[in-house]
Amino acid sequence: MKINTALILCAGLGKRLNPLTLKIPKPLLKLKDVTMLENCINTAVKLGIKKIFLNTFHLKDQISIFLEEKKFLIDIKIIDDGKEILNTGGGILNMMNNSQDDDYLIFNPDTLWNESYVHEIDKMQNYYFSNKLNNVLLIVNKNLSFDQSLKGDFEYKDNLLAKESNKNFIYIGCQILNRKLFKGYNVKNFPISDVWNELLKQNQLHGFESLNNFYHLTNLDTFKKLKDH
Repeated sequence: MKINTALILCAGLGKRLNPLTLKIPKPLLKLKDVTMLENCINTAVKLGIKKIFLNTFHLKDQISIFLEEKKFLIDIKIIDDGKEILNTGGGILNMMNNSQDDDYLIFNPDTLWNESYVHEIDKMQNYYFSNKLNNVLLIVNKNLSFDQSLKGDFEYKDNLLAKESNKNFIYIGCQILNRKLFKGYNVKNFPISDVWNELLKQNQLHGFESLNNFYHLTNLDTFKKLKDH
């Protein structure tokens, strides 16, 4: 089985990258003359994704213009957050409500996605379907993070995630979620960590380990270092 639809989170304010993000939405910041969003879309295309939904809020017109000019060879639909920003959970649910699929590949374009992730995400999909899961998060050991100031998010053991003392793994912005996880939630401002925390309580939050070096737009200082890297 394969996932047909990807959701890309593009609505954030990017405050940690001010003053750059006061004028440019974070997904349109460039490394080596390519926007973070373009890297993300290209990775989704290489994964065989058929349709992309992306949500917008902050400086949304720039993202619309960018997509019109680029003319990507994939069906991309913009879902606006509306009058108030919806955060990651609300944004994901709002995009899901515009689709009929059950399973979604969800990207955060803060990560520098590239071809080396394609094989890993394919394997993560196989793991998800062969084990009949409803969630899995792509994670990396924090030793592989370019930004060594990043703290770990989870402990990882036997493909399950926990929030115990040894949080040596970082969520890197790619996950597969089934729409059933959002039963009882409404489209409003809430973080996706609300859904994760419910799964953690049941010891049912799954992880899949990436072995790639992890490059991520944490803040302005990291962005400047990445430009020189």
